[in-house]
Amino acid sequence: MPDIRLLLLAAIVVLAAVFVWQWWRSIDRTTGERLWPTPVQLLIGFLVSFFDTLGIGSLATTTTAFKALRMVPDERLPGTMIVGLTLTVVVQALIFISRIQIEPALLGLMIATALAGGWLGAGVVSRLPRRPIQAGMGVALLTAALFMTAAQLHRMPAGGTALSLSGGALWLALGVNFVLGALIMLGVGNYGPTFVLLSVLGMDPRAAFPIMMGSGAFAALLGCLAFVKRRNQVNQPALGLAIGGVPGVLVAALLVTSLPVDLLRWVVIVVVVYAAGMLLRAGVRRGA
Repeated sequence: MPDIRLLLLAAIVVLAAVFVWQWWRSIDRTTGERLWPTPVQLLIGFLVSFFDTLGIGSLATTTTAFKALRMVPDERLPGTMIVGLTLTVVVQALIFISRIQIEPALLGLMIATALAGGWLGAGVVSRLPRRPIQAGMGVALLTAALFMTAAQLHRMPAGGTALSLSGGALWLALGVNFVLGALIMLGVGNYGPTFVLLSVLGMDPRAAFPIMMGSGAFAALLGCLAFVKRRNQVNQPALGLAIGGVPGVLVAALLVTSLPVDLLRWVVIVVVVYAAGMLLRAGVRRGA
């Protein structure tokens, strides 16, 4: 039986090559558009990808930076971010899938269910009210963060160190991951909920990283091909995200894979609280 991890890595590399080729072909060189990013754009790429690799997420931070500095028109902001951040997500996936030990079958199934949730759930989820879901997810994540903190303070059992799931726990994980994949269509990030899900099921928090990054890489690669086909990106800041982001990923990945599990759990708690705060802020904002 072929190694599932090798198949996933090969598929990511092939899709990434197709994406780079399509992006290169989409650039209209007759307009005189500036392509080489500025130092500020490279710094933004480094910082947002550094924190994204730790599980913080990059879309909210990139949006804030680009809007504050008026680098990208609002109507081209989604395409610029997705195109610019895709290669850094690919690097994240390649590092974590290859370096962090997790049962290959579980990894493949979790990535498949997240993508299936996004694909099949898009029509249904897109009609649901966004604000109540964001607020509810935010409250749920804050509650989970409290339980995780109590466990770290030895007030209740802490998460385990397992790298695989079976039986009911496996089916529960796949079902929840399907829902999380569908909620991505509403802009609800899956990093915090994935951390909580796997911790509750007794898994090593490191196991969340290849699952999160693998799902993100496939989703981003498939989605960004449509953006570059329609030329919805501004290339200079997008290249800043891509070029500056790769070293940010490498530095953060070294930190994640070298931290002891106990310290990493505290990092996860911070990430979950941050994600909860972002969801609650979006859920209560007028006109969200």
